[in-house]
Amino acid sequence: QVQLVQSGGGWVQAGGSLRLSCAAHGSIINAMAWYRQPPGQQRELVADMTPGSSTYYADSVKGRFAISRDNAKNTMYLQMNNLRPEDTAVYYCKTVIQWTDFWGQGTQVTVSS
Repeated sequence: QVQLVQSGGGWVQAGGSLRLSCAAHGSIINAMAWYRQPPGQQRELVADMTPGSSTYYADSVKGRFAISRDNAKNTMYLQMNNLRPEDTAVYYCKTVIQWTDFWGQGTQVTVSS
């Protein structure tokens, strides 16, 4: 059984930085992604990385966020710099294994102005 366990997040002032982690248990992660769901809005894709390490970033985070992974730890990361109040959301990691989506439990990120 695949399980994604998130850590990190919390509260930060605008301009600050946070790093989210997502440790995978039960399977090796290949393709991976980070999503977020702002209050009262739908979940949206923030960044993803293919098994070949190609990356995609939403325009709203390009140049500020970085997705990465540590294969030895089977863990993915989202480094978030220069955070803005509009980045406030619950952040989720996701991987796809054998055409099935697996999600982390979500972690709150709150950015104050």
